[in-house]
Amino acid sequence: MQVALLDDDETHNALTRGLLEAAGWDCVCFTRPADFLAAFRRQTFDLVMVDWNMPGMDGLQVISAMGELPITPPPVLLVTSRSQESDVVAGLNAGADDYIVKPVEPSVLVARVNALVRRLSKTLSADGPESFGRYRLDPASDAVSLNGETIAMTAKEFALARQLFAHAGRALSRDYLLQKIWGQRPDLESRTLDAHVSRLRSKLSLRPDNGFRLVTVYGFGYRLEPCQEVAASMSLENL
Repeated sequence: MQVALLDDDETHNALTRGLLEAAGWDCVCFTRPADFLAAFRRQTFDLVMVDWNMPGMDGLQVISAMGELPITPPPVLLVTSRSQESDVVAGLNAGADDYIVKPVEPSVLVARVNALVRRLSKTLSADGPESFGRYRLDPASDAVSLNGETIAMTAKEFALARQLFAHAGRALSRDYLLQKIWGQRPDLESRTLDAHVSRLRSKLSLRPDNGFRLVTVYGFGYRLEPCQEVAASMSLENL
């Protein structure tokens, strides 16, 4: 899991990074909103923590700018020293998913981060099969079934399918997918990912009549889009 930390206070960034990395998160720190937004256009983050009070562009403006991009934003945790009820309301109305007031106890911060991601993101099951409309993914055999018919997959193809289905409707960057599926491989050509995506699209018949289509997000990565009835059922599950 990767989290972006945006705070003009480098010391606070470093302390937060240490806490979250000890809890198993990968963190990328930013002190300037412009640098974060530039990275946000290229990378996929599982969570964004943003400070409210920053010079030039405050946290609420950053959240607004994220919402204007053609990329589904991840959960956003607004971190600030403001504690008035009106501030909490303003932050949540601006698009933050949760709000935490400085200073915060380390254990509370980690717990709030974990709870936020658990509440807003579908997690990948390590054990049993998972169903997505007509598709059923079985991690025990690295196999996917469509309408009850099993489709054999390589380990990498299955891992890629799990990431795409788990984040259906959300654009995932090339770097994110390469890291998740192949690990830290800076030498790996993006054509490797493209080839796997092409095979996956064909093998799984990812088209609207089967409930999902796999589309390219130009200059960013890929998105598995739920279609019609599947999208409606996923929305109901999240209520």
